[in-house]
Amino acid sequence: MLVSFRTRLRCSAVLFVTVVVGAALSTTDAHAIRPFITDDARTVGQGRLQIETYWRRDRESLQHWMLPAVGPTPWFELTLGGVHGLAPLGQRPDRPRYALGGPIAQGKFLLHDAVPNDLPGVGVVVGGQPPAGRGGFEAPGWSGFTYLAVTQAFFKEDDFLIHGNVGLSAISAPGIDPAKVTWGIGTQVETLFDFHLIGEIFSGDPYAVGAGGAYQTGFRQIFNDHIQLDFTFGGGLWGDILPVWFSSGVRIVSHELW
Repeated sequence: MLVSFRTRLRCSAVLFVTVVVGAALSTTDAHAIRPFITDDARTVGQGRLQIETYWRRDRESLQHWMLPAVGPTPWFELTLGGVHGLAPLGQRPDRPRYALGGPIAQGKFLLHDAVPNDLPGVGVVVGGQPPAGRGGFEAPGWSGFTYLAVTQAFFKEDDFLIHGNVGLSAISAPGIDPAKVTWGIGTQVETLFDFHLIGEIFSGDPYAVGAGGAYQTGFRQIFNDHIQLDFTFGGGLWGDILPVWFSSGVRIVSHELW
């Protein structure tokens, strides 16, 4: 079984690298918000496929997220993904075990596109997930969320961005508040050679149960309109204090396929 797992892992790695290299050789006009928790008022674009994948490490778990998305129309984006990894970590005598959570389904509706030095972009997001999974990554009950996303662009398109979110998250599970307000504000500033510094403060993650506030900071390296890499670290500030975490990810966007 271990040999089979290693073989599948090698094949997956080869396929992933092939996709990354292929995407890096072309250009279109597509954008995404990774690595923010605070979402942007943009969609992937009509006829395009997108993969956002990243790992996240804190003292309690090692997570790998996969969030594929598709743009059926210019104003609508559909995401379906989930998380797997190891948990709990560093909690003796408990031994780490494989954990799995999801699927998370999300639809983003773009009401107004972000135009630099003009009116902000506006979008509405609706999503949810079932209580499926194992090992501590599963949601404790059926959950849903919705929020308003606003993006203001200054100077050229990605030189200076401000993102704001406000919404509501609900869950049906014993011992947990059935509803909570979520919000976030983040900024992105371009420096040199498409190297972007990012920072945000948010309260409540629509993908998670906790209601605490936290910060995150890091960078995005945007190679072209098809591929970017990022690295961040963050931690809790108030409420249900989140442990300090580190994350790194890649975003890949296809050509316009239809």
